[in-house]
Amino acid sequence: MSASKPTILLVEDEPAQRAVLAYNLKSEGFDVIEAEDGEEALVMAQDSLPDLVLLDWMLPHVSGLEVCRRLKSGKATRALPVIMLSARSEELDKVRGLETGADDYMVKPYSVAELMARVRKELRRTRPASVGEELVFDDIVLDAASHRVSRAQNEIKLGPTEFRLLAAFLENQGRVLSREQLLDRVWGRDIYVDTRTVDVHIGRLRKALMQHGGVDPLRTVRGAGYALG
Repeated sequence: MSASKPTILLVEDEPAQRAVLAYNLKSEGFDVIEAEDGEEALVMAQDSLPDLVLLDWMLPHVSGLEVCRRLKSGKATRALPVIMLSARSEELDKVRGLETGADDYMVKPYSVAELMARVRKELRRTRPASVGEELVFDDIVLDAASHRVSRAQNEIKLGPTEFRLLAAFLENQGRVLSREQLLDRVWGRDIYVDTRTVDVHIGRLRKALMQHGGVDPLRTVRGAGYALG
């Protein structure tokens, strides 16, 4: 998977519908992993930690409603945005889906264009840099659309790896990110890179951010990782 693209877990047991959605998601620039039943979805969500889950309600083995409940009760997956897809159009069904933890609910048949818009809306909330949003921390500004970074209005030149590192920190301000989490987000889950490589690129990022002065915005948390702020 590309480290710079959001990853969508698509959970749909109808092959034709799954193929259409996967095609449209990839056309929008997303990486897509697919599950065809609830049990497989739970395993893939834990193993891959996608950026968003598109979840059909009516699934074999474990229903989409139960998958959503388990994702939202799991420590590693509770923050994953979930958009539930269902042919159930009654208000009570929508309420059940949302009360179980779904972040959005779309009734079949739906507009694919509207679904893509809702996917982008959720990603603007959880991974804003991936959809071209501007991110700000103190005097640091990252413009994802133009791929520019500045600090105190001074332009900062960053390599692609340092740019993705900074974006990850800006999207998780104040949160400690482990070396493993940074490897997943910045280098990708399918690429083997030694964790010490993270330290090297953190050093480069620190040097770049401090080239015009100012305090070091990155904290090293011994035994845990790094944090911005």
